[in-house]
Amino acid sequence: MKNWVTSEIDSRQGARLSEELSFPLPVIHALMARGLHGAEEINSFLNPKLASLSDPFLLPGMDEAASRLFEALEKGEQIAVYGDYDVDGIASTALVLEFLEACGARVGSYLPSRMEEGYGLSVDAVQRCIEAHNPSLIITVDCGTNSTEAIQYAAEQGVDVVITDHHEIDGAPAPALAVVNPKLADDERCRMLAGVGVAFKLCHAMVKRAKETGAYPAIASIDLREYLDIVALGTVADIVPLLGENRILVRHGLSKIQGTTKPGLKALLDVAGVKGEVMAYHIGFALGPRLNAAGRLGDANIGLRLLRTKDHEEARALAAQLDQANRERKKIEDVILSDAVTQVDSWFQNEHDFGVVAGAESWHQGVVGIVASRLCAKYRRPSVVIAFGADGAGRGSCRSIENVDILDALHNCSELLETFGGHRMAAGLSIKKEKFESFRTRFNEVLTAKLQGMDFRPVQRIDAWLALDEADERMLSFVDMMKPFGCANPAPVWGATAVNVVGEPRTVGKNHLKLMLAGARAKIDGIAFDMGDREVPSDGMDVAFKLQMNSFNNRKSLQLNVQDFRPAAE
Repeated sequence: MKNWVTSEIDSRQGARLSEELSFPLPVIHALMARGLHGAEEINSFLNPKLASLSDPFLLPGMDEAASRLFEALEKGEQIAVYGDYDVDGIASTALVLEFLEACGARVGSYLPSRMEEGYGLSVDAVQRCIEAHNPSLIITVDCGTNSTEAIQYAAEQGVDVVITDHHEIDGAPAPALAVVNPKLADDERCRMLAGVGVAFKLCHAMVKRAKETGAYPAIASIDLREYLDIVALGTVADIVPLLGENRILVRHGLSKIQGTTKPGLKALLDVAGVKGEVMAYHIGFALGPRLNAAGRLGDANIGLRLLRTKDHEEARALAAQLDQANRERKKIEDVILSDAVTQVDSWFQNEHDFGVVAGAESWHQGVVGIVASRLCAKYRRPSVVIAFGADGAGRGSCRSIENVDILDALHNCSELLETFGGHRMAAGLSIKKEKFESFRTRFNEVLTAKLQGMDFRPVQRIDAWLALDEADERMLSFVDMMKPFGCANPAPVWGATAVNVVGEPRTVGKNHLKLMLAGARAKIDGIAFDMGDREVPSDGMDVAFKLQMNSFNNRKSLQLNVQDFRPAAE
């Protein structure tokens, strides 16, 4: 049973804004629930403009980073772009490579191996990067902030490093020539940027300075809008909040993907079966997993090549490889998830256990993050999944629940870990096998102290309550203006009370409930996914739903995507 929670807003202010903007009151309530409290703020949110992006030089370290890049261009130095194997890292690498090539740079790239080198900037990986490219300058994307040892090694080899990253900072940043990380900035507009967003800021800074000085006309003429499709890919896939500057970049980037002529993106859309309007949902659940699959199971460079290829035949072949890798990933994931659930169920007690930890030697390191996410959803607890090698070295992924900082929990277990880092909601760690049981116990103790007494029921958030006849096409037009939906900006969920079911509900597809719902003045079709086995109240019910347009047999009609229902409240 879900815990229904209605967003709290100032109803008087909502009424004033509804009248001032001529918006339906429920829409105003949904916007206010997202922290928007003034007409100008709401208009800016609904009409995100590229001109509203902040000055890239507001980011600490950007002036030094841009200056060093211009120096490298003037001297014809060899540059290496060091990325990461997830979608954000791949997209960031593709973006900076394409941009620097357009600037006339001598540039190559290096993506670490998840299996051999793990996440981030390690000494071994930097050594291999230097051997491969012999650079005098390395630019990191989506990594490096806390990699002090690797930065020191690069300096010993006579290689400068410019870090662009967005991960949380643990202590003092690494002593690179420049560290560009929005977590070091005071400007809230850009603190939520993904790694690819920070990389885009670096490109923006280069173009801005070129225009201001007039000394680099080729760079000044680069149209940064051409890179926004790649920026949208990395931003959505990294599950950062789609607010502030992320919202601007993704809204315009999705439009670029929609009409793309790039062979790689076209092939990826085709193999993923994405047709019609391209939404953030498609990146998160169709495009992103395929780009991620190669890095999870093998070589992330396949995804990088796909994003950069100019050849349609090569693009189709690479997209097919990624699609096959994604199928293999799903099979491996299902097996590990089943094993992990069996392992956790052997000790888990809902009233006493507040942190979930599972691990085994046979598990594939490439999918532990996905399995951790699924355990987190199943048990409603912060979850850690660890894959151990034959040598006893373990690498794990951590996922958290709302309002629980997973990094803080790991800090309290740090004496048992080799390394750890990441974000509040997602992190990675390395650990020796002999410390596994001690870590599981300690992790649970730390979270028990934080979470004991918490209501762990899934929360069903309601943005606003309305009469069923208000769920019309005008309402849907306002909902569409709130796109792109994603992290921190989900599609609004409306509540309607005392709704009756007309006729007999029926089960369709794989356990989906199809039903006709009626209010005092309107009837509308509803679909409740994965609820075919639930009993439908006979004396009226409250329903929580998203409003959407359903297309079937070339006919479009409004439909309620039912999120939950319950007997009508008195």
